[in-house]
Amino acid sequence: MIKDSFTYIAVLIFAAAVLVYLPRLIKGNAARKFFSFAPPVVLIYLGLMALCTLGAWDLQATSAAYSSLKNPLLYAMLFIMLLRCDLRKILRLGPKMLLGFLAATFSISLGFVVSFAIMSGVLGEGAWKSLGALCGSWMGGGGNMLAIQAALDIGESAMAYALVMDSICGTLYIMFLLWAIGFSDKFDRWTKADTTAIHAVGASLEQEYAADSRPLTWQNILMLTGSGLLVSAVCTKLGGAVGDMLPFFDRATWTVLIVTVLGILLAMTPFGKLRGTEEVSNVLLYVVIALIASRADLRGIGNAPAWLAAGLLILVIHAGIMLLLAKLFRLDIFTCAVASLANIGGTATAPILAGTY
Repeated sequence: MIKDSFTYIAVLIFAAAVLVYLPRLIKGNAARKFFSFAPPVVLIYLGLMALCTLGAWDLQATSAAYSSLKNPLLYAMLFIMLLRCDLRKILRLGPKMLLGFLAATFSISLGFVVSFAIMSGVLGEGAWKSLGALCGSWMGGGGNMLAIQAALDIGESAMAYALVMDSICGTLYIMFLLWAIGFSDKFDRWTKADTTAIHAVGASLEQEYAADSRPLTWQNILMLTGSGLLVSAVCTKLGGAVGDMLPFFDRATWTVLIVTVLGILLAMTPFGKLRGTEEVSNVLLYVVIALIASRADLRGIGNAPAWLAAGLLILVIHAGIMLLLAKLFRLDIFTCAVASLANIGGTATAPILAGTY
């Protein structure tokens, strides 16, 4: 069992690198079909989840390394990824994305109500309080959960099963959405979604990148990596300070907002034209995914089967309603998936899915 933090991080990054590299090593029609169904990002989740469940590392001993790296690397990835953004094109996605968020929030709240109505007999007395706090988290982040927990005077022991449900179901749902993104074309044809705007943004970015004949240099990689990490550190401090003064958003949300604004502004300067943003942001993306998957200990399932079933039922109801609304309003999978994960996973997780798309 790994207890050393550096070894833990090294194993995660190496495992992610091997799994991402597999499609280049294994060729053939069978391999192509397999990787289209189980892309490397899903293999990273499954592989590291399995290692965690088998006890490959000590969760308590490595928790400090995870906590100190996950969000900072995520903020750095988001900043570097945003350097490729053209705000004028991104704004076209606004109205449809807002509709997706409203649909996600409505379906999640309904999922909690229906799940409790069905499972209340086996969840235990007072389960509605813990589910209510978790519902607040899945609709607005950890700050909401803490506020509801305090308002309803919910003890830590009463929240234990809800937190297990949150951890396991949330991780499985992230993996499911990352897998589903691979079927975006089929989904969008089924809903008859107008994906002109999102595809135009993607095509424009790809054309600009392909037309750039400048070589990718190690100086660019170092500059982007260093600036991303520095922005992450500074914005984390700023986000914490602003969150203390304006607590209607939690610190993580303020940090994401500040990083986003800074990335979009710098995208319009010569700094945003540095070659290497895609490469560096992709490296950080897969490292963050590996970190998240490394904390999914499925041994917790055996201690709370009823709560796990309730959580999965909530997600099934949520996904089912999102499918119906997507068909009705012709929403694309990018809008539905990002809106869904921004609610359940929070503002710090949605960029991972967006980056993968």
